[in-house]
Amino acid sequence: MNSIHFLDWAIISLYFLSLIYIGIIRQKNERQSESGFILSGRKLSLTGFIATLVTTWYGAILGIGENTFLYGIQTWFIFSLPYYIFAMMYALWIAPRINQYGLLSIPDHFRKYFGEPVGVLSAIVITFLASPAPYILSMGILLEFLFGINLGPALLVSTIFSVIYIWNGGFTAVVRTDLLQFILMFLAFFLLVGFSWHSIGDPISHLKSLPEKFLDPLGGNTYQYILVWFFIAAWTFIDPGFFQRCAAADSPKTAKKGILIAIGFWAIFDSLTILCGLYAIGYIQNDQALMVYPMLALDILPYGFFGLFIIGILATLMSTIDSLSLVSAITVGRDILWRIKKPSKDSDPILFIRRGLIIISVISLALAFLLPSVVQLFYALGSVLIPGLILPFLWTIKKNKSLIDEYVGIKWITIPIIVSMIWFSISKITGSLLFGIEPFYPGMITSLIYFISLNVRGKHGY
Repeated sequence: MNSIHFLDWAIISLYFLSLIYIGIIRQKNERQSESGFILSGRKLSLTGFIATLVTTWYGAILGIGENTFLYGIQTWFIFSLPYYIFAMMYALWIAPRINQYGLLSIPDHFRKYFGEPVGVLSAIVITFLASPAPYILSMGILLEFLFGINLGPALLVSTIFSVIYIWNGGFTAVVRTDLLQFILMFLAFFLLVGFSWHSIGDPISHLKSLPEKFLDPLGGNTYQYILVWFFIAAWTFIDPGFFQRCAAADSPKTAKKGILIAIGFWAIFDSLTILCGLYAIGYIQNDQALMVYPMLALDILPYGFFGLFIIGILATLMSTIDSLSLVSAITVGRDILWRIKKPSKDSDPILFIRRGLIIISVISLALAFLLPSVVQLFYALGSVLIPGLILPFLWTIKKNKSLIDEYVGIKWITIPIIVSMIWFSISKITGSLLFGIEPFYPGMITSLIYFISLNVRGKHGY
């Protein structure tokens, strides 16, 4: 257990009590419909939209610090710039349409255009992509650092706490807590940058003192590696968190404007976090890479300020865990279990969502014990699964047809995933990339070929 002052413990305790009040006690007696539980009644204001979108984005905050500490400014080129580009495209092209469609989830979208089997299939894929497991792992590691407890109990605590206030409050509870998390995460890193500037030196001088490799956009990797991360950022198009918030917005204008403003806040926060990671170089030992931010804060920040920083980190993690837990629960409970059961008018999807919350919590806990790295996990899942969803989703957005042959959808999703999975497996078995090509590309090319064939068939009337 690290030497943390009583004042810092008091601040951390106050944070958890605040979450309990906002997310649990305030929500306890509020009855919610299906739309209210999933989309907060489609009344999400611009302020709430921005806060919940910005905070949900940074669940891998410890991984950001680790990557910056090891590879320098490369972090901005793989975790920042690509997402700005795709988020802007999403805002201008997709967000207003999603708000107007009136659907509750991405599987609902696939179900509308490809039929019921494809809706369930897409839900299964999204369950793996949207799993909160990597972020539960990050929370567990942080609690292990703070309290000196074993990783297992730390993972259990982080999972249970995130589930508690989602259980009753749904998306409304997530939004309410995210407003608090938004303030705390920015305050935390402004504090760390300010005190690092005072203790280590101004940013320009510090950057000049760093070895050249930390200023290399590639970070010692290949262009192909960087490009894959760029394409993985296209996950934005099928991100259930984006879809949920755009569907929940009170107007198409709010959905579009909210994303564009959020990009500005992301840019500010990215600048703060990357700068803190760079400040840690030469100040923190290499074997402490994953805990760069807490270690730097423990050395630099005075009593009380360290507690504020820690709750900022906790807020960053919790805001992602609760959002992805809810999205995954909706996907498992409503879009898989409820649909397989053949819902009647009297069946309540919220009950199934809560069952899904239990299932996804167990799955996430199991995965968190097995995951070696948050960044590598996301890279592997993204490389294999994303090629199967992007183009089918974008095609339906463009075509806006009422129904396409379900077999088209099944093949279009599964074949690219199988191709990427085989490519990934062979590369792992052999210990090197097959033909020197990342697994993402074969899957994406397969999906593109299928896309071209559909358009050719359409033009010729068969």
